[in-house]
Amino acid sequence: MLVKRAILVLTCLMLAAPAFAQSKATMQKLNDRWADAFNKGDDAAVASMYTADAYVLPAGAQMIKGRAAIEAMWRQNMQQIDNVKCTTIDVKPLGSSAAGEIGTCTFKTKAQPPQDGALKYAVVWRKDGGQWKLLQDIWNSDH
Repeated sequence: MLVKRAILVLTCLMLAAPAFAQSKATMQKLNDRWADAFNKGDDAAVASMYTADAYVLPAGAQMIKGRAAIEAMWRQNMQQIDNVKCTTIDVKPLGSSAAGEIGTCTFKTKAQPPQDGALKYAVVWRKDGGQWKLLQDIWNSDH
């Protein structure tokens, strides 16, 4: 009886593992790492958080594909904004190796005087080489 119970508990934990891996807390840690790299001006570190075949769909701009193009886009954005903070609102597992996330970000412009900014985003994370990476990234402003 005890062995059957242990097997049942282990089976339930194994089935739930993908959901735990795709938790709001996990995605928030990834967002904190992304924002930290952005705020340090490390465009290569930001780009490394995207899959090689990732798409970015910036508000009011052309679609961007691939890590090199994404790195160049973020390098340009880093000249205009700073003090980025992103907050995970919701995460939905998309199978065992992907997750959709909805969130918000705040930032300050580097213009004088600095202006506060805010946006909302939807991203898809995918396990790539055992690490969570951004596969799709889209956002627009709150106004």
